[in-house]
Amino acid sequence: MNMGQAISSGFKRYVDFEGRSARSEYWWWTLFVFLVNIFATIIDSGTSMDLGIASIIATLVLLLPGIGMSIRRLHDVDRSGWWLFIFLVPIVGFILLLVWACTKGTTGPNRFGADQLS
Repeated sequence: MNMGQAISSGFKRYVDFEGRSARSEYWWWTLFVFLVNIFATIIDSGTSMDLGIASIIATLVLLLPGIGMSIRRLHDVDRSGWWLFIFLVPIVGFILLLVWACTKGTTGPNRFGADQLS
C-alpha cells in the first residue's frame, strides 16, 4: 500500500472500527497526520493571533480517522481495540502500542477479519 491509498483508506473508513489495517497503511497514515500537523503549525505561526485555529481544525478532522486506523491496526495484531486505552498508562502504554504498531500482523485471517496482505 502506498501513501495515497493509505490516506484514501483512512478517510473512507474514518468511523470503521472493525476489520484490519496493515502496517504500511498505518505508518503512511501516521506520516500524513504528522505532515498535516507541521503544515498547520506553520500556518498558525504566520498569523498575528496565537489561537492555533489551523492546528485545531486539523486535529478535529483527523481525530476519528486516526482512532479508527489505530483500532484496526490493533486488530491486525489480534488485539482488541480496547487496548488503545493502555496509552493512558504513562510511558509503558506508549511503548507497548509502539511495539504493536511495528509488529507484523497475523498471517491469514484472525478473529477480526481476513489478512489484507494475502
